[in-house]
Amino acid sequence: MSEMSEFRSTDAPLTQDELAQVIAEDIQPGSFVNLGIGQPTTVSNYLSPEKKVTLHTENGMLGFGPQATGDQIDGDLINAGKIPVTELPGASYFHHADSFAMMRGGHLDVCVLGAYQVSAQGDLANWSTGKPGAIPAVGGAMDLAIGAKDTYVMMDLFTKKGDVKLLPECTFPLTGVGCVSRIYSDRAVLLLDSSGIVKVRELHGITLEELREAHPEVTFETVGA
Repeated sequence: MSEMSEFRSTDAPLTQDELAQVIAEDIQPGSFVNLGIGQPTTVSNYLSPEKKVTLHTENGMLGFGPQATGDQIDGDLINAGKIPVTELPGASYFHHADSFAMMRGGHLDVCVLGAYQVSAQGDLANWSTGKPGAIPAVGGAMDLAIGAKDTYVMMDLFTKKGDVKLLPECTFPLTGVGCVSRIYSDRAVLLLDSSGIVKVRELHGITLEELREAHPEVTFETVGA
C-alpha cells in the first residue's frame, strides 16, 4: 500500500469525495477490496480501470464498478448498502455464504469501513453505541475487520457535537481488536499499530498542535519524524 514518507498538510478539511480519492489512490493495483456501507462506497467512483482493483460486496458479487446513475440503474444490481452499482467485465455472482467465506478466509486485501470510534491501538467500534434499546446492526463488519489483510476506516475525525472519535480506548462495543491500520478522515490521515503511537501522514484544516490538544491522551508523531 502507498506509504508516503513525508508529512503533508493543507489549509482546508477534505470533502467526502476528496477523501475517497485519497483512499482510491492508496489502494494497490490488483487488490481485492470490500467497501463498507456509507462513506466508503464512494471510493469506487475513483478507482481507475488501469489499477485492476476487484471490488467485493458481501451480498454476493465480485467485480462491480462505480455507483450506477440514470439509465444504468438496475434494481437487482446493488451493493450491501442497497446502492445501485455498475457491473464491470468479468463480474461474478455467488451465494451469501460463499461471500462470507471469502471475507473470513483472508482473501480480501483491503476493507474500508466507517466507524463510531477507533482506539490508538487500532480497535474498531462501528456497529453499536451501546445505547439501551438500540437494535444491533453488526452485519458483516466483524468478518471484514478481522478477515481483511488491511482494515482502513473512513470517517469524520469529530462527531457533529465536536466529540473525538479517536480515543485511547473505545467506549462503545467493539467490532474488532487491533484490526485498523489506517484512519482516513476529513482532518487527518493517520497510521495505527499496536504501539498506540499514532503516525500522522496528513493534516487538513487542523494543525498538529490542535490535533494534540483535542486528543490529550493520544500520542502523535508525524511520518518521517
